[in-house]
This record gives sequence, C-alpha cells and structure tokens, in this order.
Amino acid sequence: MPYSGAMRAVLMILLGLDMLAVVGVMLAGVLGMANPERNPETSNRLMRWRVGLQAVAVALVAALMLT
Repeated sequence: MPYSGAMRAVLMILLGLDMLAVVGVMLAGVLGMANPERNPETSNRLMRWRVGLQAVAVALVAALMLT
C-alpha cells in the first residue's frame, strides 16, 4: 500500500493531538475540583469528554496497529 506511511503519520499526529486534549480536559477537571464553588454538572461534563477522548485514542491506536 503506497499510502500506508502517510496514513501512519496522520494517525500519529491525530493521536498526539487527542492525547493533548485528554490531558487538557483532565487538567481542567483537577483545577475545577480545587475550586470550592465548583459545579457538579461541569465536573460530570468534563468526565464525559475525557472518556470520549480516551475512546478516540484507543480507536486511533487500533487503527495504527492495523496499518
């Protein structure tokens, strides 16, 4: 497959961006927990985002393994 090298590169870039997004959401959640006036709905929304982004990361790793 002539495009497998380029596809792997794109998948690696997407995986790196996704991992940065996961770290960003986790950091926002930790900083939110430090706030004494935190909103539980916001914490729940951040947790859902984190789980979704981690699912995307797992799918990207699976796609990388298939290439």
